[in-house]
Amino acid sequence: MAGKPELTPDPTAIGEVSSPPFVRLPDPGSLFARRAARLRTLASVSPLEPYLSFVADLSEAQQQVATQLGSAPTADGQEIARAREFGMPLIDREKSTSDEGLAIIFDRLFAEAEMIDKPPNAAAALSAVAHASALNRRDMVSAIFSGLLPPDAIAEHIYIWAALQVHFSRLASSLDPKTIKPVADGICPACGSLPSISMVVDWTGAHGARFCVCSLCSTMWHYVRIKCVCCGSTEGVGYKEVEDGGGAVKAETCDKCQSWLKIIYQKNSPNADPVADDVASLGMDMLMRAEPYRRGGFAPLLAGF
Repeated sequence: MAGKPELTPDPTAIGEVSSPPFVRLPDPGSLFARRAARLRTLASVSPLEPYLSFVADLSEAQQQVATQLGSAPTADGQEIARAREFGMPLIDREKSTSDEGLAIIFDRLFAEAEMIDKPPNAAAALSAVAHASALNRRDMVSAIFSGLLPPDAIAEHIYIWAALQVHFSRLASSLDPKTIKPVADGICPACGSLPSISMVVDWTGAHGARFCVCSLCSTMWHYVRIKCVCCGSTEGVGYKEVEDGGGAVKAETCDKCQSWLKIIYQKNSPNADPVADDVASLGMDMLMRAEPYRRGGFAPLLAGF
């Protein structure tokens, strides 16, 4: 792994970023289908093919459920105004997990996942969550909100997380992007969850801008480069990458809080998907184990590695 302390902006990017939007909201109508397609492309050339294919199947199950649900619920104007007044994320996660809509998503996704080809341990985990009580599911939801999964039940929590992704991406998609404001470093301004990774995008009008990606609702929010996503420090920020990795995925490290988070460069990988390319770059996680940093954010699909 090569350390690359990119402590000054890339001079080739100067003038490219016009006025990037603060947020890009998810489109649950295509989000999971595009992710599944990317996973299958990555699986075709990866030693992680079995796991990538399983995640692709799970993404297709998510897409199937999202399509069945129809239009997303409309955000409550009074709740939005109250959240903005107090500088809080616009979606109340606790309240949003107590409605009947999430229970329907759980049941439908677990039924779809039943048809996925999977190893015995994944099948046992699916059976456990499918037959879990509402209280047990609630405990798993709380663990996901905390970003800390119990080591002996990671597979069960991945199914719960997959259902939550469908639910919260729909809620986020109904928001007015103009009403969303920053809340805190490392916190999604839409739902208050942790980011999974960040991406330097190559969108028209936002070339070279960096966006954090929410691990739960898939909202992307603009976050300046050369700044730690986890603690907000602009000092002691460095970059490491796998030798001959092509510069598409790097580890952004912070000496102040001793954390690291993946950053994907879309210019070097135009079809990159935040979740798919995070899982496919497991080698980065393995190599970072030898470094004095802990992975920040939340990436449940890699929690067991």
